[in-house]
Amino acid sequence: MKITFWEKPGCKGNARQKALLIASGHRLDVRDLLAENWTAENLKPFFQGLDVANWFNRASPRIKSGEIVPENMPPETAIALMLADPLLIRRPLIEAQGQHCAGFDPARMKGWIDIRPDLLDGETPPETCIGTASNCKTEGTA
Repeated sequence: MKITFWEKPGCKGNARQKALLIASGHRLDVRDLLAENWTAENLKPFFQGLDVANWFNRASPRIKSGEIVPENMPPETAIALMLADPLLIRRPLIEAQGQHCAGFDPARMKGWIDIRPDLLDGETPPETCIGTASNCKTEGTA
């Protein structure tokens, strides 16, 4: 399957995620999340059906410092902040077969983007940049 994968260049978590996808037989179109010309219209589908607080990269310095508190933030404010500072966007952003997700969780991607189970070590979650569960939106899930 062809997957568009937006990453932060140099992110070790994203490098591991890409390696898992490639080793599982997928073709990647890798893009720089920070250099992409995001608009509210093309960013919103990645977050559809998710709580606004789960749209954010919890490792962002502005969130870790408490400058930005995503909980109870209006969606319009969240998008505006992300457009101004793409480091706030939860990564990776993934698009394949018309579906979108933010974050990386093989269990949630199962049936949409499969990853060979023998490649998962079961110890370190593939989404290492933020330390919380992924929020992929696929058919039939929230």
